[in-house]
Amino acid sequence: MSLDQKLISLVIPTYKGDKTLNDLIEELILTFKNHNIEIVVVNDCSPDSTHEQMETLMRKYSNKLTYLEFSKNYGEHSAVMAGLRNCEGEIVIIMDDDFQNPPDEALKLAEYTLMNDYDVVFTKYKIKNDSFLRNIMSKIANMSAQLILKKPKDLYFSSFKAIKKNIVNEIIKYEGPFPYIDGLILSITNNFNSFEVKHDERKKGESSYSITKLAKHYGNLITNFSTIPIHFFSILGLIITLISLLFIVITVIEKILNPNLPLGYSTLITVIVFFSGVQILFLGLIGEYVGKILKNVNKEKQYNISYIKKKDRK
Repeated sequence: MSLDQKLISLVIPTYKGDKTLNDLIEELILTFKNHNIEIVVVNDCSPDSTHEQMETLMRKYSNKLTYLEFSKNYGEHSAVMAGLRNCEGEIVIIMDDDFQNPPDEALKLAEYTLMNDYDVVFTKYKIKNDSFLRNIMSKIANMSAQLILKKPKDLYFSSFKAIKKNIVNEIIKYEGPFPYIDGLILSITNNFNSFEVKHDERKKGESSYSITKLAKHYGNLITNFSTIPIHFFSILGLIITLISLLFIVITVIEKILNPNLPLGYSTLITVIVFFSGVQILFLGLIGEYVGKILKNVNKEKQYNISYIKKKDRK
């Protein structure tokens, strides 16, 4: 089946994106004018004019647009998850609202995905036109994913990606409160590749990603998709315990060889270090169990939709 016959879904999570969202949607519709598309916009409780803009766009493109609003700010990945659950395309393109990924690049990405037998196509950039801080944080995120998720070294995690419907159907089965889309993809398939695209400078508005949001995002990556930190502290506790035991043995031997040797601060510190090591070890072991229980029983909602308007079926 050719690209113009397949339904292509474009999922756009948005927060404080009213400076760029309208122009982005207009250009996407123009770029994909010869293709069968739907655009799913998920408003992550944005305190701007996004709702009013989308109401206008929905009247103009009622057969192409689906619009959802959250009752509070849940984060980008929850917004993406809601978009994936409300799209129908054979190929799903996820992209930001900032217009830094040009619509013609989205079309190229869709064509590449159709022509190749990959489940997921991530994008990569020769030049990434973000702020210095954002680029540094992206590098940290990718290094963390490489360590924690066993991400291939040559794979770059980007929010701009294409996913085939069969993988989307698996991703949306995840019901945990803090979804991490790239982590879910790696847990489902190894059949992915990268495709180089342009990344334009931001012409309007400002990034809604603060250091706090990025830190929370990386925290979710670590705690929801890996037990490596818990293993680390368990091992650390064991090492400290063994070292303190060694000091205890040395202290006892010295006391046997020299009975007049006073038991001073060194002995007290050794005992404190020993029991600290034991505590860390057992906390790590408890954490192992709590982490596994948390993954199985956590039923907190990923999001709450306060408003939804689906495309007309004409």
